Amino acid sequence: MVRNISYLLILSILLFSFNAYAKGIYLKPAKFIAEVFDNDPPKAKKIWVKKELKAGIKSILGHDLAAIRIRYWDDGSKTAWILEEIGRDKLITVGFVVKEKKIAQVNVLIFRESRGWEIKYPFFTDQFKQATLVENNKLDRKIDGISGATLSVNALTRLAQLALYLDSQVNKKLN
Repeated sequence: MVRNISYLLILSILLFSFNAYAKGIYLKPAKFIAEVFDNDPPKAKKIWVKKELKAGIKSILGHDLAAIRIRYWDDGSKTAWILEEIGRDKLITVGFVVKEKKIAQVNVLIFRESRGWEIKYPFFTDQFKQATLVENNKLDRKIDGISGATLSVNALTRLAQLALYLDSQVNKKLN
């Protein structure tokens, strides 16, 4: 009996520590921006969430964005975005680099959920490289899911669509 309780206690500790390990800051947002721009980032800019933009964002996320402006960085050849979306219960913070209307880089920066953390690995994020938007602000490709991480996968997919959409809106205003 004592032996079974000991095994159960050890198993519980291992499971708890694994869960705690999955959560956390993988890359600080400021460090992400510094790395993207070779330690010489441009000054942050902002895009205001006005009526037309708000409608586009809602069509992608399925809900309104609780912000009146979104910060981004633009060096003339690429834009960088730090965006957040709820996976199951908590926010997932993701950094995107968009170059020539395509996703060039995806980094999960902060993960707060108890499951779904596998989305941080390159085997998953590499699926987004070179992705573009097609009709109805959808990605031009299917993103393979991860068993047990469906909500995190969906959140990251929506954020990828949002990064491309926001980049297109910024570039539309410049042209």
